[in-house]
Order: sequence, then structure tokens, then C-alpha cells
Amino acid sequence: MILAVIPARGGSKRIPRKNIRPFCGKPIIAYSIEAALGSELFDRVVVSTDDEEIAEVAKRFGAEVPFLRPPELAGDHTGTNDVVRHAVEWFDARRETPAFVCCIYATAPLVTPKALRRGYEILVGSDKAFAFSATTFPFPIWRAVRRFEDGAVEPIFPEHIAARSQDLEEAYHDAGQFYWGRAEAFLSGLPIFARHSVACVLPRYRVQDIDTEEDWERAELLYRAMEASTK
Repeated sequence: MILAVIPARGGSKRIPRKNIRPFCGKPIIAYSIEAALGSELFDRVVVSTDDEEIAEVAKRFGAEVPFLRPPELAGDHTGTNDVVRHAVEWFDARRETPAFVCCIYATAPLVTPKALRRGYEILVGSDKAFAFSATTFPFPIWRAVRRFEDGAVEPIFPEHIAARSQDLEEAYHDAGQFYWGRAEAFLSGLPIFARHSVACVLPRYRVQDIDTEEDWERAELLYRAMEASTK
């Protein structure tokens, strides 16, 4: 079995009710559900939530909500691995053990079925435990500066501050969209960001983390621009 798990707790703080807030016309979680269904990869597409309203929205857009997540896995500090492991164990207890699992974030409206399929192909074609979405930084991190309370700055990597951009190593970051893994890797609690993982690199215009109102507005602008470009 290939399982999609979309974590969506009810208690988001910085953007209240973030997981079901309207985004360009429909609840933001709908985009992740539709991308998972549209990929035609998954035997089950499950939303893991502790919230009845989120559960109803998820089911309306085609996801399953076979359980409500226990309160101890719905706190601010609950990790993604813990949520996915709980879902895998729930299915395992019912003799529906998945071979591959994909955690898809509920606030990833730029995720596409094509990217999900590519992530799966990368994982299956490797000997790695995980394959996750990533993209490049738009500016060399090696030339970053830190800012102090009085406004003064200093280089974080002073040895690189005068280097040309083309001479510096390319750096990547988590794109915050999806995390493919072998079920046993999630069950064993392996960290995702390690040598046993491989990156599925996305173009930067397809990536926007959403933690603030500014992030939300930028994501909507990107989404609308991409929608307009396909018409």
C-alpha cells in the first residue's frame, strides 16, 4: 500500500485556522488533497487531524479521516515524524501495512501531482530512506550577515563575504511540501535531513512557506500568476 498522510491540527497560532482558511477560493488544505488524488499514486489519502471541522472539510474534498489524532500528538511541538508514525501504526494494526508513505503539508497550495510523482520515482529508484521537496536559496547563504540590537551587522561567514557568488557552493533548503519515505524509516524515527535522504529539487517559483500573513499574500500572488500563465 502507498499512503498519503496530510497533517492538519486545529490549533495553529500565527495564522488562526490556517489549515482550512480560504486560499484563492477554497480551503488551503484542498490543494494538498487534490494534488495527492490527482497523482494517482496513493491507495489511501488520509488527513490526520484532532479537529472535527478540519475533518469535515477534508472529507468534502475527497480525503479520508479514519481517526482523530490523539491530543498528545496535537501540540505546538509535535513533530511531523510522530504524526506520520501514528498513522502508519494505525494502519499496521489493521493489517494494512504501507510500503511507502508521503507526508504532504496541508498548507502547500503550490504542490503538484507531477512533483509528488517525481518524488516517489526518486525514492524508489534509490537506496535512500526518504525523498523530500527542496529548493535553492535565492542568495548565497555564505554571504549572510547577522544584525544586532543596535542595528550593527557582521558577516556570519567572514571568510566568504568577499567571494564571488559563482565561486560559492549552492545551498538548498526544505521546500515544505512533501516528504516521501519508506514506512520502516518513519516507524524507526530516522531524521529526514541526513545522508539517508535525497532531495527532489523544485524551482523556486514553486515554493512558498506559509507562516505569516505576508507569506500567505505572496503564496496567493504566486498561485494566481501560475494559474494565469496556463490560460
